Amino acid sequence: MNQFSGSKYKAEISPKIVVVFLCAFFFLAFCTGVRAQEVKAGIDSTSIKIGEQITYSISVETSPDELVVFPEGQTFSPLEMIESYPVDTSRAQDRLRLFKEYALTQFDSGRYTIPRQRVIIGQKSFFTDSIPVEVNNVVVDTTKQKMFPIKPSVEVPEPFRIPEWVWWLLGIALILVVAGYLLFRRKKRKEAAAQKLPPYEQALLELRQLDDSHLLEQREIKEYYSQLSAAVRRYLDGEIYDHALESTTNELIVYLEHERDKGKLKLEHSTIEHLKEILERADLAKFANSKPDVLTAKEDRSRVENVINDTKASIPEPSEEELLRDQEYREKEARKKKVKKIIFGVLAVVLLLSAGIAYVISTEGYSSFVDNYIGNRSKDLLEGEWIRSEYGSPPVAITTPEVLTRSLADTTALTSGKEDFEYGSFEKNLYIDLSTRPAGKDFNAEAAVEEVYTFLESRGAKNIITKQEEITTLNGAKGVRIFGTMNFEEKAGKTIEKAYSILNFGVNDGFQQIVVVYNIGDKYAEEISQRITDSVELINPES
Repeated sequence: MNQFSGSKYKAEISPKIVVVFLCAFFFLAFCTGVRAQEVKAGIDSTSIKIGEQITYSISVETSPDELVVFPEGQTFSPLEMIESYPVDTSRAQDRLRLFKEYALTQFDSGRYTIPRQRVIIGQKSFFTDSIPVEVNNVVVDTTKQKMFPIKPSVEVPEPFRIPEWVWWLLGIALILVVAGYLLFRRKKRKEAAAQKLPPYEQALLELRQLDDSHLLEQREIKEYYSQLSAAVRRYLDGEIYDHALESTTNELIVYLEHERDKGKLKLEHSTIEHLKEILERADLAKFANSKPDVLTAKEDRSRVENVINDTKASIPEPSEEELLRDQEYREKEARKKKVKKIIFGVLAVVLLLSAGIAYVISTEGYSSFVDNYIGNRSKDLLEGEWIRSEYGSPPVAITTPEVLTRSLADTTALTSGKEDFEYGSFEKNLYIDLSTRPAGKDFNAEAAVEEVYTFLESRGAKNIITKQEEITTLNGAKGVRIFGTMNFEEKAGKTIEKAYSILNFGVNDGFQQIVVVYNIGDKYAEEISQRITDSVELINPES
């Protein structure tokens, strides 16, 4: 009975316990998650002046094991983030508190709203509330501003600058010095070549100088034989064997015997033997401290002269073919030397010009160098003599750097009374177009402006950006200026960014239009455009 009652109790009570337990578990988990992850945002002020900063703060409470990612970059637009401060971290029991601040500002007055910011905690995204901000103008009360008299002008001494002509003078002087040095060295080389004797005469001269040296009287045997062997070796090096100076005695004798056997030298065997004995004796005197007696030294000197004379006589006269080859060789060498001199001169001039250009660019800048030394068409137009003329009917007076010429490209315009004048082209830095036409009842100014855009697009204009403002001419005529930028694609496929300005006037029962197009970045062309705009004057033919 007890066992049966226990089984019945389990069957009836267990499902209820399970349901209650699961409900409690999910409720606690939900409450814990909400409690553990809280995101709040706020600002220190809802109203600021232009340029003042707002401190925008985000606070997050979460568990320590969750990764928190705060917003970064310009996510606060239309307000601009100036600085992002480091995250401040603190602990409260088992939770982690993170505090992040941003410095925001706005430079235009108005009412703005800081958008919701996304904060990522673990795998979930949380969004803050959007916050309105009002940016006010800075009010200046001129009645309370103290007035001060105009201060007298003060002459500021100009800083000392080396005049430009000094650098040109130094450059010319440097070129003259280099040219003078080259001419002087060339003259010295010619003099040295003229003073240099042929090998045979040079050898006899060295032998005479050896006789006058008194080395034998001073018992300088080693030096005597050194100069004696050097004289005969130098002669053989210049006439017979171009390695005679660095060859050993045996190598030199073997070469002479080989040339004699081939018939190129008609030397006697005794002459070669005498030379061998003299050179071997000289080697012993130079390297083994051998000291032959004075009589032997004098006899060797006479034998050396005989060897030189016999060798001179044994050299066969060159054939006509050899003479021609030698002449061609000499001419070829002369051409090489001439080419080397020309190349050296060109390199010297290029280096001097490069140094001068580098100095000008470093002191004045690349743009100034191009404008002043290479040339800038826009700069020449701006600084040249401008011309003021009247165009069309009713006439429009305008000042331009060049006279506008009548355009006859549009034949239909002549029948409608339209007159068109232009200067330049789209491929160049500057284009000017002036047109006048009668404005009847059916005339549409917007259609006339649209004609300009159609014309620009037909020339390759793309991505045209348009702005508009009212203008007033010198004589008080009011008009509308439409301006902006566009991309112009040339035939070569290169894209150039250009600016345009369209002046539209409707006076004297007519419609007057002036179009100016120039390259963006050309400061001179931009100044030309502004100067043209300021010079426009609508003339009343009845006045």
